[in-house]
Amino acid sequence: MAKNIIVSNRLPIQLTKLDNSFEFTPTSGGLATGMNSVHKGQESLWVGWPGINNDEIDKKTWAPLKKSLKKDGYFPVSLNQKEIEDFYYGLSNKSLWPLFHYFIEFSVFDEMQWKSYQEVNQKFADSVLLNIDKGDTVWIHDYQLLLCPKMIKDIRPDVTIGFFLHIPFPSFEIFRIFPWREPLLEGILGADLIGFHTYDYQRHFLSSVKRILRKEVSFNRVIMETREVVVNTFPMGIDYDKFKNAAQSHLNMAGDEKSDLKKQLELHKKGADEGKLILSIDRLDYTKGVVNRIKAFELFLTKYPEFLEKVRLVMLTVPSRSSVSDYKRLKKETDEIVGRVNGKFATINWTPIWYYYRAMAFDDLIDLYMTSDIAMITPVRDGMNLVAKEFVATRVNGDGVLILSEMAGASKELYESILVNPFDLNQMADALLNAIKMPEREQHKRNLRMQKRLQRYSVEHWANEFMKALNTKHNNIEESSVIKINEKIKTSLVGKFKSSQKRMIFLDYDGTLVEYNEKPELAIPNNFLLKILEKLLKFPSTELAIVSGRKQDFLDQWFGHLPVTLVAEHGHFIKHKNQKWIGKETQHKNWKEDLIPVIETFTDRTPGTFIEEKKNSLVWHYRKTDPELAAERAVELKTVLSSLISDELHLMDGDKIIEVVSGRYNKGTAVSEILGDKTSDFILCFGDDITDEFMFNDLPSHAINVKVGKNNTQANYWIAKPHDVLSLLNALTS
Repeated sequence: MAKNIIVSNRLPIQLTKLDNSFEFTPTSGGLATGMNSVHKGQESLWVGWPGINNDEIDKKTWAPLKKSLKKDGYFPVSLNQKEIEDFYYGLSNKSLWPLFHYFIEFSVFDEMQWKSYQEVNQKFADSVLLNIDKGDTVWIHDYQLLLCPKMIKDIRPDVTIGFFLHIPFPSFEIFRIFPWREPLLEGILGADLIGFHTYDYQRHFLSSVKRILRKEVSFNRVIMETREVVVNTFPMGIDYDKFKNAAQSHLNMAGDEKSDLKKQLELHKKGADEGKLILSIDRLDYTKGVVNRIKAFELFLTKYPEFLEKVRLVMLTVPSRSSVSDYKRLKKETDEIVGRVNGKFATINWTPIWYYYRAMAFDDLIDLYMTSDIAMITPVRDGMNLVAKEFVATRVNGDGVLILSEMAGASKELYESILVNPFDLNQMADALLNAIKMPEREQHKRNLRMQKRLQRYSVEHWANEFMKALNTKHNNIEESSVIKINEKIKTSLVGKFKSSQKRMIFLDYDGTLVEYNEKPELAIPNNFLLKILEKLLKFPSTELAIVSGRKQDFLDQWFGHLPVTLVAEHGHFIKHKNQKWIGKETQHKNWKEDLIPVIETFTDRTPGTFIEEKKNSLVWHYRKTDPELAAERAVELKTVLSSLISDELHLMDGDKIIEVVSGRYNKGTAVSEILGDKTSDFILCFGDDITDEFMFNDLPSHAINVKVGKNNTQANYWIAKPHDVLSLLNALTS
């Protein structure tokens, strides 16, 4: 039976070392809760680090521990202390975390840490590959494992892989700073489905894919050589019922059942008329905007002194990476500013800020959520922020106000909250005033809308929606009318080639025999290609034709010494084997003189583009320019040219080119002329773009047409890339 394989940096367990053994207990974090329906509901395996380095575990203990974990559906990945330092505390949290949250000044780019990141990702990939079976589905999580999807896909291209990023994906201008940006993007694109919390993150990712990797993007799909990668948004929810039911239970508690914290909070509210508690809960992290929040509260007390001794900020900051120097500095700064504000405003009976630096039990958390009147959640950058959602879920009486940063992913869903810019202290101070004065009826109306939304799109719903999309992708992969050339088909083609009496092979050039190059003049044939062509020509009754959009002199330079037929400029010039060039042009060339100034205006306005003038065509190249600008300009240019050219001219939209040619001749008319009255019992044709479809359409029905790259085509078969074309041609001669 096919299974789901979940891959995350940490297993959802807490491992405790005892005297002679280990004890592990499940954790209840957001991811653990969300994946519960995927992990427990069916055949499943969770791959991850168990939270203890292997320096602390001897080999005798590791084997039974691994066996015990696997029995519960977990497969541990073993990491030593050095790997944890370089991979987790190093590149993941000193480079990717700050960069993806726009804190460039905190990012450290270390070559050794990057190597460790690669090696540990390979460890995770190897653990998956060790456990994977045909039909399995893999779901990889978060920024620690960005290289993992490609590592798995390279070995098992048949497996459907999903990837979800739980933190923001930065804009192209920020992401491009990362020194190893290309392999990072290629790693993520090993997945078949990529998920983000918000459309902004999705848009930033696709922008980087277009600009850095120069991949073609169509809406939310990245066009790869042999497949399409779907990129979509899946905003993560919370276990709504868990928080709501806990709040309902606490609401009905008798006085003697209440915790000390609950009693203390209620005492504050009784002690002041219109007393309000403002809640702030975060991990202590520079992305959470804790310092700005305290400054905004200080400004509020300064601007509106009538609220002195009536409001209190309850700050819970959970320790995080406390051994890292940046976090130590943040802790020191937070302590100092809390002390300063309390020293400035405190009276004998009132302290403006209650500051807790510790983790808090679930029941105490519920008490904080319920007793507070206002939650102030203002991160300067946050992938989602589930605390804001948890606060709303616990408002079982319908009252309470959420002040939320517009930089948090949750702001896209919780738009009924008071949204603020976390860098604008005045706006945050005024938001506090608005929250305090908000009528209770308005509070109820806003919270009810948010609660309905959160209840519907819970964390379980999030996980199920992603898996549904991943399974749909898996089913789509299975269906295809064009057949990929595998080893079995390759062997069959070789057999047909050798058993036939008369053979004809048509070959496109750019994108078929050689990879595209930003500078077309550098896309030249290597010795391996030339030797393959020479070997093919030694076979009796075998003819070759290179059918290209290139100029005559280029084809002469590289293939003129071979006894082959050459076709230049998409069929406008043909040089039959051992003969001279024959031109097909019957029109006057005045049209080029008319169109060049028009295309030049687009070239001037689009840096990186250039015009190539051939004898019978004009080509506008835009491979080297910004992809998003190029897409706009290409549409604009095609619209302008379509309105100017006559019916005798043809506008071709090729691979990063727009070409105007005579509509009378194309590659299809060229191959028809080359075949003439010949009766070849073996015809093989390779091409990669729209101009080659003319060949596929005009060749006889028994011809074997092969598209390079998996795009829409009339061909019978497809093959991945030029390297595979050469491999197949070489096999014909072996």
